[in-house]
Amino acid sequence: MSVSDRLKELGIHVPAVPAPVAAYVPAVRVGNLVFTSGQLPLVEGKLKYAGVVGKDLTVEQAYDAARICCLNALAAVRSVAGDLDAVAQVVKLTGWVASADGFTDQPKVMNGASELVGEIFGAAGRHARAAVAANTLPLGAAVEVEMTVNLRG
Repeated sequence: MSVSDRLKELGIHVPAVPAPVAAYVPAVRVGNLVFTSGQLPLVEGKLKYAGVVGKDLTVEQAYDAARICCLNALAAVRSVAGDLDAVAQVVKLTGWVASADGFTDQPKVMNGASELVGEIFGAAGRHARAAVAANTLPLGAAVEVEMTVNLRG
């Protein structure tokens, strides 16, 4: 089954790639690898989740934020790969979570992104990952996610 068909089956819409909020491009292709810039939980150009997880936001809200960030990263991949059917393997996800002092559930937050790529890509969605605490993120976002993928041939 193609990735496009899988997205339809799951009822998942990958948005247009969000406009950069500073001096960078959303993604860069080097050979068969695509590296995305960090993506925020932007929906139609507006930040959906702002604040500090464990203080202003719950793990469940941050999980949803990571999922939105991942969708935006997939949009960035698509912008340089042509379409998501070109993805052979999701290689790595890195996520930063704006975290309250003592908050240690960054891995649970990043599962929002990891489980999404698993749903979409199956075995090709198995990836390496980092989930890192941050005291603050751009625009006051709760989560930021970047992605590296390997494209077919």
